[in-house]
Amino acid sequence: MDTWRKSSYSGEGDGNNCVELAPTPTYIALRDSKAPTRATLTFPAPAFTAFLEALKKSPHPQP
Repeated sequence: MDTWRKSSYSGEGDGNNCVELAPTPTYIALRDSKAPTRATLTFPAPAFTAFLEALKKSPHPQP
């Protein structure tokens, strides 16, 4: 598989890991960093980029 990178929001220790991604020119694969051998989600790179841009523009709820 491609090179997996952990989310910058994942912390150290067992309970804080969350998402890893493996980008390629044509798709982005995502997996749970606590269960890396389980299924992955794969998105076309342009769709994933559009999703991230929409997240950046959306208001973030405050706790």
